[in-house]
Amino acid sequence: MRKKINKNLLTTVFLLIIFGLAMIASAGIAYSRTRFGDPYFFFKHQLFYGIIPGLAVLYITQKIDYSFWKKIAFPFFISGMLCLILVFVPGVGSKVYGASRWLQLGSFSFQPSEMLKLSIILYLAAWLEQRADKVKDFYEGLLPFLAVISLVSFLLIKQPDMGTLGVIIFIALSIFFISGANLSHLILIAASGMVALYFLIKFESYRMDRILVFLHPEIDPRGIGYQINQAFLAIGSGGIFGVGLGHSLQKFNYLPEPVGDSIFAIIGEELGIIGALTLVFLFLTLAFIGFRIAKNAPDRFSQLAAVGITSWIVFQAFINISAILGLIPLTGIPLPFVSYGGTSIIFLLAGIGILLNISKYAKNN
Repeated sequence: MRKKINKNLLTTVFLLIIFGLAMIASAGIAYSRTRFGDPYFFFKHQLFYGIIPGLAVLYITQKIDYSFWKKIAFPFFISGMLCLILVFVPGVGSKVYGASRWLQLGSFSFQPSEMLKLSIILYLAAWLEQRADKVKDFYEGLLPFLAVISLVSFLLIKQPDMGTLGVIIFIALSIFFISGANLSHLILIAASGMVALYFLIKFESYRMDRILVFLHPEIDPRGIGYQINQAFLAIGSGGIFGVGLGHSLQKFNYLPEPVGDSIFAIIGEELGIIGALTLVFLFLTLAFIGFRIAKNAPDRFSQLAAVGITSWIVFQAFINISAILGLIPLTGIPLPFVSYGGTSIIFLLAGIGILLNISKYAKNN
């Protein structure tokens, strides 16, 4: 029986969007003024080119029956892969800070890895539903799964975008686990991943630098350790209640990427531990609601898709937060719904729209 959408999920997402928009308005003032001559450039760009189109996409996707995405899962995934390949094509792909992660089409820029996150969730959900009786098999379950992940990994390593790769692997493993994968196969994947990670770190100096800074943050505070040390200063100066919204000092050209992957440090500085914990609570609430929708989903595809979408948001949020707190090496991935980025929030809201549609058919909404 068709029900109404899960209003608790929608409310939580709206609170995250408002929280993020307020923090972008505050954190981006100095950088916006310096780079564009407008202190609210990032705020306006996020609102008009990210949030408003994203909410329109959310409205459309929550209206579309979730079974539609199973039908187009494969071509959608192939489209995401082709876009990921196009970033390497001169004149189409755009290189920023030495990484090929953007497609530039006139004045319009697009980050294919954000599209890939949603497309691989839907593809794996559809594919693993069809192979329900073969998931535990080494040759017909594990090897094809590894082939898909390996192809995606190769393209993301070439960009390079290790943060996104980490998020996608976590998402894929979550879906694979829920689909009924053999535990020994998951252990094998984890062991192989650790070996691959070792060689990726060993042969790229900047990755080794991130590990060294993670282990010893005091190393080279004006060089490779600059970002994490400035993040620590921001969070430390915030204390329990923060210095007040709009009163950050670190955002004035001290902390790199204050509206991007470092925005949680500005939250800690301006809103203190209370503000930071409030944001964490919102993500935990989203996780609880999302996984509950998955538990009560009407069929296998919708269950796996709901797990994937929820895992995407939650894993990415806690990877970002953990990196800024120095609990894991810096990754350079945005904080969902909070960090600046139009492509990111549009695809996140598309995913939430699909999750809301699934919630209409959940056994206990």
